[in-house]
Amino acid sequence: METKRNLSGTEKFGYSLGAVAKDMVYMLSASYVLYYFQDIMGTNAFAMGVILLAARIFDAFNDPIMGVIVAKTKTRMGKFRPWLLIGTITNAAVLYAMFACPPDLTPSGLVAYAAVTYILWGVTYTMMDIPFWSMIPAFTRGGKEREDLTTLAKSCSGVGSALVSIFTVMAVQFLGRRFGDGLDVERVGFKYFALLVAVIFIVFIIITVATIKEKSTVQMKTSSVKEMFASLIHNDQAMAIVVTIVMIDIAMYITSNLVIYFFKYDLGGSGWYGDYTLFNTVAGASQILAMMLLYPLLRRAMKISNTNIFYTGIGMSVIGYVILLILAMTGSKTLAIFLIPGVLIMAASGVNNVLITIFLANTVDYGEIKNGSRDESVIFSMQTFVVKLSSGIAAFVASVTLGVLNLSNAAVTTADQTLDFAAGVSAGQKMGLRMIMTLIPIAVLAFAFIWFKTRYKLNDEKVEELAVEVAKLHGEEVKEERAFGLRRKI
Repeated sequence: METKRNLSGTEKFGYSLGAVAKDMVYMLSASYVLYYFQDIMGTNAFAMGVILLAARIFDAFNDPIMGVIVAKTKTRMGKFRPWLLIGTITNAAVLYAMFACPPDLTPSGLVAYAAVTYILWGVTYTMMDIPFWSMIPAFTRGGKEREDLTTLAKSCSGVGSALVSIFTVMAVQFLGRRFGDGLDVERVGFKYFALLVAVIFIVFIIITVATIKEKSTVQMKTSSVKEMFASLIHNDQAMAIVVTIVMIDIAMYITSNLVIYFFKYDLGGSGWYGDYTLFNTVAGASQILAMMLLYPLLRRAMKISNTNIFYTGIGMSVIGYVILLILAMTGSKTLAIFLIPGVLIMAASGVNNVLITIFLANTVDYGEIKNGSRDESVIFSMQTFVVKLSSGIAAFVASVTLGVLNLSNAAVTTADQTLDFAAGVSAGQKMGLRMIMTLIPIAVLAFAFIWFKTRYKLNDEKVEELAVEVAKLHGEEVKEERAFGLRRKI
C-alpha cells in the first residue's frame, strides 16, 4: 500500500516549468510555421494548406494510438517519463530543423521539406504531450490536490503561449540582424529563435522528469477515435458542444494565422513588428484577465447564466471583428485604435474557453443519465481532437487565402528594414485580406451561435437537476453552489 503524501513545492515547480516549455514549442509551430514557409521561404501557399490540414488531421487520429503505447509501457522510470524525455528531445530537434530550412531548395524541395518536418513535428510532439498530461494521476492524489495542479499547469501553459506570441517577431528581428547577413533577417532570426526555444524545452522537461516521481501502480485510461464518435452519436449534448468548439476555434485560428500578414502588408510601416508585438501583448493579457476576472465577475457578481455569458462572448467577438473591418476599410493606421477590437475578440475567447470546459463537463452528467454510461475520459479527450481538427481547417483556409491573394514577400527588404512592406501590396490584395480575416470568422461564429442556441439544452436549472439525479444514482447527497453553477458531492 502506497503512503499518501502532500505534493511538494519542488514537484509543482518542476511540472509547471514543463507546461511553460511545451506550450512555447506548440505556439511557435501553431502560429508561425505557415508564415515561415509561405512568406519567408516562398513555399507554395496551396501546398502549405494541404500539408497543414492533412498533418493536423493525422495528428488528431494519432493521439489515441500514442495513449495506448504509453499505457502499455513498463520501465524503471515508469510509463510516462521515458516517453516525455524521448518525445521532448526528438521534438526539439525537429522543431529546429523545421525552422532551419535550407534556403537553396527547389520549389518542390521546399514542399517536401515542409511536409516531412511538420508531420514529424506533430508525431514527436504527441509523443511527449500525451504522457505529460496523462501522468498527473501518477504523482498526485485525487480531489483538490489534483485539481489545483491541473489548474496551475494550465495557467503555466498559457504563460508559455503568451511568451511566444509576444516576443517571437521582435526576437526574430534581433537575432536575424545579429547573426544574419542583413538581407535575410527573418529566415536567420527564426532559425536561431527556434534553437533557443528548443534548448529551453529540453532543459525544462529534464527538470520536470527529475522532480516528478511516478507511482508504479497508476493506470492510464485511453480512448479510441471510435469511442469518441460513438459517444457523440449517443450524446446529443456532447455533439452540440463539440461542433460549437470546432466553429469557435476555426474563427480564432483563421484570425491568428492571418493577423501577422495584416500588420506586415496592410498597416505596414518599417516598425510593423513592434506594433504586432504590442497588439499581441495587449490582446493576450485581455484573454488571461477575462478568464481570471471577467468570467467570475459576470457569473458571481452579476449572476448571469453560463449560456447568456456565452452569448455575450460571441457578441463581443462579432463586434470586435466588425470594428476591425471598419477601421481597416477607413485606412486607419493608429495602433491604439486597433487594440480595441483585439481586446474584445481575445477577452471573448478567454471567457468562452472557460465555458466550453464547463459545458463539456455538463454533458458527462447528461450522458450518464440518458445512456447509463459516464464517458468522462472519452468526452474530455475530444478537446484535443477538435482543437487539432479546427486548427488544420483554419490553416487550410488561411493558406488558400494567401495563395489566391498572392500575398508573400510583397516588398524587398533592406539591411536596415527601412522599406514599408505594405507599399508593394495592391488595394485589392489588402481588401481581400481584410474581408477574409473578419467576415469568415463572423459567419462561422454566427453558425456557432445558431447551432448552440438550437441544440444545447443544459441551462443552469437543468444542470442542477442533473446533479441531483446523478447523486441519487450513486447514492450520494449534493450541495449546490449556484455562484458558478458547480456542485459538490458529500
